[in-house]
Amino acid sequence: MTVAVVFDSAGTLLNTYRVAKDVIRQVLMPGIETTTLTFSSPDRVLIVLPVHSKHIITTPPDILLSAYLVKNQIGFGISCTRKITTAEEIGDMLYTDTKTHVGDLQECIRNVWGVCRGETMLALNSGAILNMAQKAIEFTITAGGWPFEGAKDTITALHRMGVPTFIASGDRSTKLEIMADHLGIPRDRVYGVATPSVKAQIVSDLKKEYDQVVMVGDGINDLSAFRKADTAILTVQQAGNRPEELFRAADYVINHVGDVLPIVGALLR
Repeated sequence: MTVAVVFDSAGTLLNTYRVAKDVIRQVLMPGIETTTLTFSSPDRVLIVLPVHSKHIITTPPDILLSAYLVKNQIGFGISCTRKITTAEEIGDMLYTDTKTHVGDLQECIRNVWGVCRGETMLALNSGAILNMAQKAIEFTITAGGWPFEGAKDTITALHRMGVPTFIASGDRSTKLEIMADHLGIPRDRVYGVATPSVKAQIVSDLKKEYDQVVMVGDGINDLSAFRKADTAILTVQQAGNRPEELFRAADYVINHVGDVLPIVGALLR
């Protein structure tokens, strides 16, 4: 019996703090679950931006975010969306937005830094939620994540059991690879900027190579992958509200990432 385990990143391997800023209302929303916020409207698209936080912070805050992205030739990755939207449509909106300023993203970054500054191993990701119906950036977002206690030991134990581990996450690849290095997951098994449909496809592809594929996740963006996996494990180690359909799709609900080990061990017998 061969088994592979696919982990989501934020909220699954990483204890994650997120903040969003409502650009229209100019309201900061600390501790928000960004994928749930995105899924609450079919018109929203969550994107990640390959930007360095320190560079954003040193940019004049009154510059339009769209102008900053164009000037610095910054692309984007589609992290989460409920319906098919092309990159061209998103780019047309993102790079011409006239409401969101660099200062809106700076506020998110500073808030996350203030909360996570004591963590020795921290992955920081920034982006935005676009509203395709409003044709504008609706929220700027930043997330900071650090490994859950026991995450590295869990990965090590799985490898000792002969079980390969993978990461499939909506976070950007460069940050995921650094965290994967820390956890001991090979970089060629890390899939960044993975939308829900991409996560499901990764699971489907792995099922061609392994007898059993286990998906471990914590949020609504893992639902499609849960349904494709041979075994779906929902972890609730990260506090937050989750839709009932996520619990219905899960074969197991665990409170700690280490609880994956006996489940996988049983599959190997």
